[in-house]
Amino acid sequence: MPVHDDILFVAMEDWDEVWRRNQPIAAGFAERSPGRKLLYMGLPIDVSHGLRRLSFGPLLRALRPARTPASPAGFGNIFLFNPVKWLPNSLPFCQHINRWMERRQLRRAARRVGLRHPILWLNPHYGLHLVGSVGESLVVYDIGDDWSQIKQAEWVRRQTIAEDAELCRRADVLIVVSKHLQRLKSELARRVELIPNGVYVERYAGIADGSLPPHPATQSWRHPVLAYTGTLHEERVDLALVEKIAEAFPAATVALIGPCLLDEKARRRLTAHPNIRMPGAFPFEEIPRVMSAFDVCIVPHVVSGFTESLSPLKLYEYLAAGLPTVSTLIPGFRDHPQWIHLAADADAFITALQKALQEPRRLRAPRQAAARAHSWAARMDAIELAIENGKANASPCQRHRSSPSSSSATTLATSRSDA
Repeated sequence: MPVHDDILFVAMEDWDEVWRRNQPIAAGFAERSPGRKLLYMGLPIDVSHGLRRLSFGPLLRALRPARTPASPAGFGNIFLFNPVKWLPNSLPFCQHINRWMERRQLRRAARRVGLRHPILWLNPHYGLHLVGSVGESLVVYDIGDDWSQIKQAEWVRRQTIAEDAELCRRADVLIVVSKHLQRLKSELARRVELIPNGVYVERYAGIADGSLPPHPATQSWRHPVLAYTGTLHEERVDLALVEKIAEAFPAATVALIGPCLLDEKARRRLTAHPNIRMPGAFPFEEIPRVMSAFDVCIVPHVVSGFTESLSPLKLYEYLAAGLPTVSTLIPGFRDHPQWIHLAADADAFITALQKALQEPRRLRAPRQAAARAHSWAARMDAIELAIENGKANASPCQRHRSSPSSSSATTLATSRSDA
């Protein structure tokens, strides 16, 4: 991609110590072309949400003097930005004002950084209103989940479907992470690029060969360690299955590593088991050392329409680490039966765990070799090719034929905290 292609990267998460899909892609763009500037827009500073909960932190952040967005450590050409959201989006008029203010703030931040006709990279469906408003040269819509499948109010679900469909039609490049999403979106767009998540294979080499010492936080864990990495919430994790694993292996440690979005009742339900540990999230750089303490990786995911749409990052990390893995029948994992122990129900999961615990270490090297085909470098090659193809076929009139304010799919949520 030519060096002058700056990028305005709109994400569904802030840039923090927990890396998901957005950070490796943004970092890949920045590293491949040091002369390119990338403005990374995370979640809004939600003033109204904070005040409704008697929290003044968002208000204090919002009142800070405007300045050029800062760069994350190690990336001098990435700039981080969070717009301010003053009003609740649940009121249509307030939503309209929030949107207008967000566009103004984003254009101002882009000017401060020095972006000129950037590629507009959209991760959230609710970024639809930005299309045609930031002087972009190309629109890329990168879909990582089927958000219509999560538990939400029916009117919000309908709005999500409408926003997503309109953005699929208007994007110059449409990227999805799973075959399920590719089938769904092929009805809305002429071309859908399937580019799953990836892995930095070399980061996990010390796990596969046994040379990486475990993280100090794992020293008190009793072996065997049966562990999961990823965000904990009930849309993904089968809590009943986790409990059955803990009960079937009382001498083991069942470790659930990652940000916890479970409610208090669900947390108490799990922590009632003395061998379940939930230490929270670890920084991206520390995850390999945490995983070095694992004996078996577990993926106790719910099988649902939502999980059917995913491309689990953990699949490639587990392969790169060479570790035996037991998973429910979800996408990604079920595509690699030669390396993954698959289980259709709780009893089969327990049986598979017993088998995985007896697995010879010699299987680690071929698993790691299999992971090399899924490197982030390979994924970035595919992304850059998709963008070049999109440039060749882009139609400006298609992208700007309707203004964001007149679209019937005007988005509602600029923050996942809205009610």
